[in-house]
Amino acid sequence: MKMKNGIMMICLVLGSWTAMAQHDHTTPSMPDKTTQATAAFKDAALGATFEAYDQLKNALVTSNAEDAKKAADNLVVAAQSVKGATALKEASAKLAASSDLREQRTLFSGVSNEMAPLVRDGKLAGGMLYIDYCPMANGNKGGYWLSTKEEIRNPYFGDRMLKCGSVKEVIQ
Repeated sequence: MKMKNGIMMICLVLGSWTAMAQHDHTTPSMPDKTTQATAAFKDAALGATFEAYDQLKNALVTSNAEDAKKAADNLVVAAQSVKGATALKEASAKLAASSDLREQRTLFSGVSNEMAPLVRDGKLAGGMLYIDYCPMANGNKGGYWLSTKEEIRNPYFGDRMLKCGSVKEVIQ
């Protein structure tokens, strides 16, 4: 009986060690907010335009209507130097004219739809971009956005559904 109890105790100890080795009990580190994957563009004006777009997207992710308005204004200015960006400027100007977060998020879909073709087709000099999609955006009509990170950060819902969506395309 003692031998049997001893064997059971050894099995329990070994099982516990195995479980502990497979499970990380450390506190997960938060990513540094200043560190972000970047995409390099062959055209500096397009790069500046995408940077303004990315600031707009991030303002919507954090549900900051005032920052979104400012970023949309910056996007209008930056897009003036990009060939074929007339529709992007118009869509961005509409968003910049709004202070309502819900309306900004609805208008963001048009901005994203105009930005995507501008960055496709070999316009990156390095890095990659992700085209993400949320099927629930815009009253379940869906909405796309561009990101420099693979991790989903939904600009249509912010912290209400931050990770809703998936990567639909990778631009390299």
